[in-house]
Amino acid sequence: MVRLKDIKPLKNEKLEEIGFRWHTDSDSSKYISETLVKITQDEAEAYYNAVNELYDMYAEAAEYVIENNLFFELGIPFNLIDAIKKSWENDVHWHIYGRFDLAGGLDGKPIKLLEFNADTPTSLFETALLQWALLKENSLDEESQFNNVYDAIKENFKRLITLFDDTELFDERYDGWKILFSSIHGNDEEEATTRLLQQIATDAGFNTGFEYLQNVKFDEDGIYDRDENQYEYWFKLYPWEDIAIDEPELATTLSNIMQNQSAIIINPAYTLLFQSKGMLKILCDLFPDSPYLLKTSFEPLKGVKHVEKSVFGREGANVKIVDSDGSVLHEQDGPYGNYKKIYQEYVELNSDENKEKYQAGVFFAYEACGLSFRKGGEILNNMSKFVGHIIE
Repeated sequence: MVRLKDIKPLKNEKLEEIGFRWHTDSDSSKYISETLVKITQDEAEAYYNAVNELYDMYAEAAEYVIENNLFFELGIPFNLIDAIKKSWENDVHWHIYGRFDLAGGLDGKPIKLLEFNADTPTSLFETALLQWALLKENSLDEESQFNNVYDAIKENFKRLITLFDDTELFDERYDGWKILFSSIHGNDEEEATTRLLQQIATDAGFNTGFEYLQNVKFDEDGIYDRDENQYEYWFKLYPWEDIAIDEPELATTLSNIMQNQSAIIINPAYTLLFQSKGMLKILCDLFPDSPYLLKTSFEPLKGVKHVEKSVFGREGANVKIVDSDGSVLHEQDGPYGNYKKIYQEYVELNSDENKEKYQAGVFFAYEACGLSFRKGGEILNNMSKFVGHIIE
């Protein structure tokens, strides 16, 4: 059973002071839980080790997909294949951050990979800042977390210049290159997350700017803000698969920009391979003995309780939990139903005394760097709650 610690919540006014405006869900309930998950140091280290190993497995699997031209199997849009290959070939296309979603890890349950949100993961603001603020508000030891997300991402921004080298070399190699940060206008969560990343990059030493996505200008010679200022790097909190499907001309332009070496896009196009849940099947093929993987197939798992997911999808949309006899136990509608499907062995999430389910999320920025939890029902959707943690 998940062990919990009651805490005094942060008031809405305090949350809004630090830029956190999505604190109340549509049913007027609070999005931030008034409890913390209690974990041990050993459990924290187990999450850390699992995620580092899983990332290495993803990197090996991506190489396998590219070498064997398995883009169709992963549901990758054809108009991004060249961009994916180009970004994979050159280390300057650096993966800044992603988030692994995991079952288990508490109360003796083994850690199992559910999926990897590699391109545009949410809950960064909550994990990096709010967990720290909750400990401070409750006069708890601010060091008693597995959470160095802010500093890890800051160091990873420096690796845009130093790549695999020591980030202390950043200053001597840095030559004033600029990063433009963009999100969709009107989405508080995405804008706050993007502006947080902008602040982290600024703290790392970059010159930065912000422009809403609809105001960014593109041509094959580069990427510009509305004032025609050109940027060497562009961070977009906008999924690659949405660019491919909804903005096909932009997908072509970005591919040409990369080919011409006119700008570097963050997160890189190859993170779409990681983002695709089809990679879960590839991982099972390549690493059949990994303790972290659940059996996954492109066909329904007959006689086995399993979860049906679209290869691209978020917040539990278009997910079904199917019993061993083929009957649907739970399902969630959504906009991703036209994507290719994968079928993953069902695993029971950790639960508390009220039978609420807990899913761990671990951010990765060059290494595993921060833990948090979501709680809800059998399918964690956009009404699930954010839960911080404390190491005891």
